[in-house]
Amino acid sequence: MIPLLLVNLFLASWYPGDSAAKIAFWDSDPRHGANCMNEVPTEEWFRDAAAMHIQWIRLAYDKWDTKERDFLLGDASDYRGLVAEDLDKLRVVLNWAGKYGLKVVLAPLSLPGCRWTQNNGFKPDMRIWENFAFQQQAIRFWTDLASELKDFSCIVAYDILNEPCPEWHTGLEEQTVPGEADRFFVWYRKFKDTPRDLPFFYERMIRAIRRVDSETPVMVESGFYAQPPAYAGWPVSLSDSLLLYSFHMYEPYEFTSVNNFRNGGKFEYPGKIRFGTGEISWNREVMELYLKPFLDWINNRSIPANRVVASEFGCVRRNKGADRYLEDLLSFLEDRKFHWAFYAYREDGWDGYDYEMGTGDLGWEYWKALERGEKPALPRRNNALFDVIMKRLAENQPE
Repeated sequence: MIPLLLVNLFLASWYPGDSAAKIAFWDSDPRHGANCMNEVPTEEWFRDAAAMHIQWIRLAYDKWDTKERDFLLGDASDYRGLVAEDLDKLRVVLNWAGKYGLKVVLAPLSLPGCRWTQNNGFKPDMRIWENFAFQQQAIRFWTDLASELKDFSCIVAYDILNEPCPEWHTGLEEQTVPGEADRFFVWYRKFKDTPRDLPFFYERMIRAIRRVDSETPVMVESGFYAQPPAYAGWPVSLSDSLLLYSFHMYEPYEFTSVNNFRNGGKFEYPGKIRFGTGEISWNREVMELYLKPFLDWINNRSIPANRVVASEFGCVRRNKGADRYLEDLLSFLEDRKFHWAFYAYREDGWDGYDYEMGTGDLGWEYWKALERGEKPALPRRNNALFDVIMKRLAENQPE
């Protein structure tokens, strides 16, 4: 429970500062960040993230406790306005970020008509891509939120929606063969100007936000769960001048995800890994080939590197080759001077992506302690896996 102390709410007047400088945060050298999708936010988390030289946080609040059906939204099936008590909680957390010098990208997992799967009985909610009425509710939500939070200088972008998926259940295969993205050209032509037209949705959303907030950058994600090749189907880049193009990278998913750990670690990186109905030998070169359609798209539209963000990526820490995978991906991002945020820093719901714990098991004593209702300390320590990220965060230290 976050204490709603008046002193915490008053801190909002301390941290706004010069909001006109928000885009300048992204104009400098590549920014290194982390995702925070924790169930219970704490001030200690932000303090420790700053001590780790993390520069920015991609913050999702959808797991936080609320008296309503959906945090901040009230009800994702019928948005009537921001929930005041939830908004106060969010302000407290933003003040923690400001206190420790961390920048924040707000990244909701849910919007009206698009409730996050894990808050929806693990059933996908795609109503927003079927009905313009829900998109209008989503636009109203973001307009309300931007009006309330635009003066927080710690907020350096609004990420409209985590992993949008208008392509879901339309006959389009989810996974993209490395180097190929033609299928997205066909798909976007077919659904142009419909509720599934993601750029059309973004353009209307951004225009509405700009009516109340002309300074805060907007971050957009590609379709099919933010996979980078999906941008290839967008006919044009968007018109706003304060825009960041974001993508997520978890391919090959059968290696990076918990699926691989559950099947006994069958796949190792680099090596042959299940992809679609077959297997592909994944390595640094194939990784680059997979990302090539996206690179071509931004290059053809003269989108500068400092407007590109790998806002979420990772690999289950116990999968064999996780360190090599992260090294290859991070070196790729650094070579191109893209901003990035790894998933995740000290997640409180699951240890799978907590790289500070290395590649080992937590041990039976840990799980027995949990069964007894205790809260045993997690064995976080310096290790070779986390060093892949740490050596890059160390570059953020002031001289």
